[in-house]
Amino acid sequence: MKKALSLISKIKEKGNRFIIEQLKENGIEGLVPSHGDILAVLYKDNKSTMKDIADKINRTKPTVTVLVDKLEKLGFVKREKSSDDSRITYILLTKKAEKFKPIFEKISEDLNKLLYKNLTKTEGEILDKLLEKML
Repeated sequence: MKKALSLISKIKEKGNRFIIEQLKENGIEGLVPSHGDILAVLYKDNKSTMKDIADKINRTKPTVTVLVDKLEKLGFVKREKSSDDSRITYILLTKKAEKFKPIFEKISEDLNKLLYKNLTKTEGEILDKLLEKML
């Protein structure tokens, strides 16, 4: 019963390989699986601060900054100062990111089908609950 971390790691590797393969098939260069968490937050919230993104994806602010910098260089996000408080900078999606959204959603859907393909609906729900409990 001490192999959960090893199995989770192998599942993550398999998922990352799948994402990279799908991005390549769709002609998307430069994006890596770790960008997906940030894009998912922004697709849901439209704009967010670095701190909010870091909290939501369980990463440090410096890590998120590096990932956002890369997304900005690739043209997927832009920074915008708050009109209410100039100390606050929001991260927003660009038109390029909006065009990418259907591809992102399809890759996510296909990845979930792959990961849950050998599980019943009930088993999948139980797995999700157990993993959330472990986190």
